[in-house]
This record gives sequence, C-alpha cells and structure tokens, in this order.
Amino acid sequence: MASVKTYLTKFKSFMILFLSPILLLPLIILVPNKVCIQYMKDTNMLFLGSLIVAVAVERWQLHKRIALRMLLYVGTKPSMLMLGFMFITAFLSMWISNTATTAMMIPIVEAMLQQMVATNAAVDVCQGTLELSDKNKAGEFPGNQVIFEDLAAQKHEDEDTKNMYKAMNLCVCYAASIGGTATLTGTGPNVVLLGQMQELFPDSKDTINFASWFGFAFPNMVLMLVLSWLWLQSFYMRSKFKKSCICCGLKRRSNEKVIYKVLQEEYKKLGPLTYAEINVLLCFALLIILWFSRDPGFMPGWLSIAWIDGKTNYITDATVSIFVSILLFIVPSQKPKFNFSSQTEEERKTPFYPPALLDWKFTQEKVPWSIVLLLGGGFAMAKGCEASGLSEWLAKQMEPLSSVQPVIITLVSSCIVAITTECTSNVATTTLFLPVFASMSRSIGIHPLYVMIPCTMSASLAFMLPVATPPNAIVFAYGHLKIIDMVKSGFIMNFIGIASVFLSVNTWGRSIFNLDVFPDWANMTSINT
Repeated sequence: MASVKTYLTKFKSFMILFLSPILLLPLIILVPNKVCIQYMKDTNMLFLGSLIVAVAVERWQLHKRIALRMLLYVGTKPSMLMLGFMFITAFLSMWISNTATTAMMIPIVEAMLQQMVATNAAVDVCQGTLELSDKNKAGEFPGNQVIFEDLAAQKHEDEDTKNMYKAMNLCVCYAASIGGTATLTGTGPNVVLLGQMQELFPDSKDTINFASWFGFAFPNMVLMLVLSWLWLQSFYMRSKFKKSCICCGLKRRSNEKVIYKVLQEEYKKLGPLTYAEINVLLCFALLIILWFSRDPGFMPGWLSIAWIDGKTNYITDATVSIFVSILLFIVPSQKPKFNFSSQTEEERKTPFYPPALLDWKFTQEKVPWSIVLLLGGGFAMAKGCEASGLSEWLAKQMEPLSSVQPVIITLVSSCIVAITTECTSNVATTTLFLPVFASMSRSIGIHPLYVMIPCTMSASLAFMLPVATPPNAIVFAYGHLKIIDMVKSGFIMNFIGIASVFLSVNTWGRSIFNLDVFPDWANMTSINT
C-alpha cells in the first residue's frame, strides 16, 4: 500500500499549482477579485455539498451495509458475483468518491477470494486422496503418471486462481471509474463540464442539470458495465464461466457456500441498522429526490413554485446540495430521550440533544479540499482564456475543420482525451481540453455539447496504467496484477468506453440535449455582446 500513499501524496502536492492563477492572472489580464470568485462558484458549491454528504455516508458505514446487502441478494456464482461487485461498486461511485469506493470494496473481494482458495485446497486434498486410492486398487495407472497428471492439474488450477484474482480486482477499479460518470457530481470531469458551460456559455442556463445528465449518462454507464463484464469474463474467467453454466461439482458448491458465509459474517459485523444510519439514508434520499424533482424538464418541478422569475433561477442544484449538507450538521446521530422522569442522575448530566451526524472537525479532515482548489484553478484559467481573447483566437484557427464530418471530429477528440488521461489527472485533462473544444465547435457551427460531452466522458476512461487514477493504484498495490495485465485488458476497456460514449451521444443524447441544432446560446456574437 506504500505505493498508493506515495501516489496520492504526489497528487495532492500537485494540486497547490492550481492556486497559481490567483498570483499570475492579475499580472496579465484579470483583477484579483474576478480571479478569486472562480474558486467559489455555484459549481464548486455543488461539488463541495456532494462531498460532505459522501463523508457522512462513509462515517456511518452506510455504503458498506448497502454493498454487502446487495451482494447477498446477487448470488454466489463467479460470473454473477463479478457482475454484482461491478454494479454495486458503480452505484456507490455515483455518490461517493471512486477512491473511497475502491478502498472499501477491495478488502471484501480479497477476504472472499482467500476463503475460496482455502476451500479449493481442502477439497483438492480430499478428492486427490480418494482418486489415488481408487487408482492404486484398480492398478490402471503407474504411480509416476498419476503424479504428472496431478502436477498438470495443479498448474492449471493455479492459473485459474490467478486469473480469478486479476478479474475480480480489475472489475472493482473499472466499475469505480465507470460509475462516477453517471451523475453530475460523481467525478471531477463532469463538474468541470458544468462549470465550463456556465462560464463559456452563460446563456445556456439549465441545459445541463442533475436530471438531464442522469438521463443521458446512466444508460451509458449500464451499457459500459455489461460490456466490461463480458470482456473480463471472456479474457480471464472463460473456464469459470463454463463451469458455472454446465456443471455443479463439489468444489463449486463448496465455493458458493464459503462466499455466502464470508459475506454474511462481514454483514453481521456491522450489527443492526443504527439510528444514525437511518438518518443519513433519509438525508441521502432527500438529496436525490430534490435534485431530480427541481427541474426534471418533461414537467414543471418544485423550482417553478416560487423560486423562478422570468429567466432567473434563484435555486440551483448547488442550493439543494448545501441545504442537505447543513442538515447533516443538525440531525442527531442518536435518538433524543424525552422521558426525563425515568432518567438516571448520570443520564441527566449528558446534553439533551445528541451529537449531530457530522461535526466540522471530522468533515474538514475528510473532504478533499485539493479537488475543490483544482476545479477553481481550472475555472480561473478558462476565465483568463476568455478575457485575453485566446478562446476567440483558437476558434478562428480551427475554422478549416468545418469541412470535416462532426462525427469524425468527436471520435478523434475522444481518443485524444482518453490517451491523455492515462498520464494526467482526469480533472486537469478536462480543464485543458474543454475550452479548446468549445471554441472549435462554436467556430465550425456544431453544437458544443456534441464534442464536449464525449470528451468529458472519455476523461474518466483511465483503465490502462496504475498511475492513471487512484482506484487503479489501489488495486495494483495488492500485488495480483502486473502492468502488462492492466495494459492488455485496459486497452480493450478504452475501446469499449469510447464506443459506448459514441453510441450514447449519437442516439438518446441527440434527443436529450437537442444536438442536431446549433443553439442560440452558443452564438459567438451574442456572447461577445
């Protein structure tokens, strides 16, 4: 795990560079107050609120309870178990960080696999003793041939075990990266897209909000997960897949019992559902309901009741996020005791109102402030590009691309971003490319989101290298994978991801965001005026 800590430490040290716009931009083009305001925009508050909710979920172990309960429902066949791990990891990664999700799920995977290996060894010893006894009595095979057969079988069994470890570990880190793409706050690049849209196209209003993004990205997430599952099954667990479909031998039945027992024991360690977990779950459900119902698009939301005046919206997704975050500092973590007459002397000395679900000391230690600064630095740079005229200059340089088919532009741009994000932070990659792609799309007359959405999604397709993203680093640190393993499987995963995003944007994405029409809010003349 030392390599993981080293990687994350270097990553956090790199974040301090995103404070440099406060120092440098005033020397060139912008006054300090216009730079500093970029670090506390509506988008930053949306992301910060979602991070605080995620901290509450992690503090009270609600995510672990959800994961284990769902795994117990999925079943214990290797193929279904992998699919269960992937969907549960993706679901959790939609709401909490992919790093925290991976760090929680991998120990569960490891405990389960270790018990499976131990069970296999015990069954092999038992079966080997019986088979050897039968063969010696029958006199069918010489002793040396029996030994050679056993060695060959053992070698094949060891290879299957290694592949099982590789597949189960990779499925978790891949699902963590894929799951974050489904929600607007699930991963940094999505938040960057929202901020850049508000900065570069201020008249776009609520073109992208929580409901519209979920309607587009969630089906894409499901498609990517299913294709990824099929790929890992065919590449690593082909023999396991066949066995689970054809035979029901002693070893398979023993493994299923062991897996179920391990999951049950882990779930029992959590104890019964606590008062704090119930309250966190209620706050979490409230957040999701308010996000979806604020302005669903196909019908008037609760925003239209009193918080809208003409073209001005007085409540955004960030308002909802901060509202629920504040509730977490108020709602108690223990049930208040109102029966004063039956209380003991010691109980009366304790405060009437129990501790809240969150306190600031714990929260400020757990919230990744470096990501918030990184987002702010990216928005400040985008503002600098606009104020200096760099965006307009880039747009003019890209006018010759108007003769190229938009489909080709989108596909090539997605590939460039997917390759770049393997070596750099996905947030930094998105911050670098989105202003360029926005200028390009505006100059050649195509819908900006037709290029910006695929590139945002592609920034999360970091599957090939351990240093590409923290989930990859965590999985690699357990020692079951070599770099070549991640490169081979990750290359196809990148292809799956780009193809899925390309399909999504050119099918249901067109209708959700009206991508066939160049919008008025993207007109350069209206923006400049």
